[in-house]
Amino acid sequence: MLSVGDRAPEFVLQDNNGNDVSLSDLLQKGPLILYFYPADFTPGCTKEACSIRDIHNDIQSVGLQVAGISPQDADTHERFRKEHNLPFILLCDPDKVAVKMYDVDGPLGFGVRRVTYLVNQDRRIQGALRADLRIGKHKEFIEKSIMLREAAGMKRVNTVDSVAD
Repeated sequence: MLSVGDRAPEFVLQDNNGNDVSLSDLLQKGPLILYFYPADFTPGCTKEACSIRDIHNDIQSVGLQVAGISPQDADTHERFRKEHNLPFILLCDPDKVAVKMYDVDGPLGFGVRRVTYLVNQDRRIQGALRADLRIGKHKEFIEKSIMLREAAGMKRVNTVDSVAD
């Protein structure tokens, strides 16, 4: 697993729509929550993806982006996104290129470790968490990242006027 302060390796992977996407492309819009997970449609990975979906508005409100990486193909990722209404990009890594670069390959090369990174726009790892079985820890890590950005004044102002009922 990469450590805080390490430079995040550049990659180019296919997204759930079959388009090539690089780390640099993702970082153009802001810092990135980059999470690695074993497989679409498994109970743990579904729970993790849905927990991120449920706080996605909060994630975006502080200028963060989200991308998930696992070894499945674009069709599987797109079905997973649609079935669970996931508003973020999923990247395909069938040859485990990024998995290996980010040191999240499973024991003896089997599977993928469940790891979440916070990557800033200069490609530095600002935070990292590995929790293979304690899936809720990933949501807590992301929520802490949101709170830290809010405390630093990174909260985006909603430009839509709200109406009190």
